[in-house]
Amino acid sequence: MKYYFFLLLILINISSVKSQQKKSNITTYYLIRHAEKNRTENTNKNPNLTEKGIKRAKNWSVVFKNIPFDIIYSTNYNRTKQTAEPTAKSKNLEIQYYNPKELYDEKFKFKTTGKTVLVVGHSNTTPQFVNKIIGEEKYADIDDLNNSNLYIITIINDVKTAILLKIEY
Repeated sequence: MKYYFFLLLILINISSVKSQQKKSNITTYYLIRHAEKNRTENTNKNPNLTEKGIKRAKNWSVVFKNIPFDIIYSTNYNRTKQTAEPTAKSKNLEIQYYNPKELYDEKFKFKTTGKTVLVVGHSNTTPQFVNKIIGEEKYADIDDLNNSNLYIITIINDVKTAILLKIEY
């Protein structure tokens, strides 16, 4: 009888530990705006990166060298894909695409909970995405000539922290 009672206590303890592990999921989001885009044609809605932008995109992969990303997201535009590519290649990950009109919805939350995620967006969608994740209007749109913002959001047991860094190269 003691044996069964002891076994029952072990099973309850294991169940409790697994429950605690699920509760302490850590989700980390790194959000950046695309690098410098070609502005020679005002009518071009899908420009490529400039030489400077290509260098910045490569620099982001150096900045993220020691970050163990699980998923890399980008909008489906040349400038965002080209910004995400060097990091995706260095991590051997395929870029996943998201709709910038559907920021941080239930499907996205489900796919990214407990993961480390890079999101490459735009001057308006990136801060909106951050605000949606943290549940407050903390960050304004990024100035059109600013390509150096790095937002880092960590969610631990539903507690959210957000910081903004400027990464120049």
